[in-house]
Amino acid sequence: MKVYLAGPLFTAAEREFNRRLRDLLVKFGHEVWLPQEHEPSSRSARDIFLADVEGLDASDVVVANMDGPDPDSGTCWECGYAYEKKPIVVYRTDFRRAGDAGDSAYNLMLTASADEIVDASSDIDDLDAVAAKINAAITKIQQRTVRV
Repeated sequence: MKVYLAGPLFTAAEREFNRRLRDLLVKFGHEVWLPQEHEPSSRSARDIFLADVEGLDASDVVVANMDGPDPDSGTCWECGYAYEKKPIVVYRTDFRRAGDAGDSAYNLMLTASADEIVDASSDIDDLDAVAAKINAAITKIQQRTVRV
């Protein structure tokens, strides 16, 4: 599937995590749009925005990182934009609780809009396991799409 990989991209660590996750998802056979690779610093904010929207529109599924005490605002916007247009997979490697409902790790608006929710908090030191869980979620979506 064509995957739009949404998540924070403002630190070296975030960018490296995104690249490594992208590479693992590609090994599973997916084509991955990684926004940080389409956002050269010489372009205007509007150009970056339009490139990301183009990536979202061209994708089959959005895979969104929900780590942190409050998920990245751009990532949340991307999920909102994709809602009812294409499937959304949200995932979290962060073991802290940050949600609205009880001890959920997620904001309820993000879980309610997601087609698949991946809890990878126990895999914090194993990116291969995180990617495998995300791939399993994408596979579920593919299977539902084929049956329709």
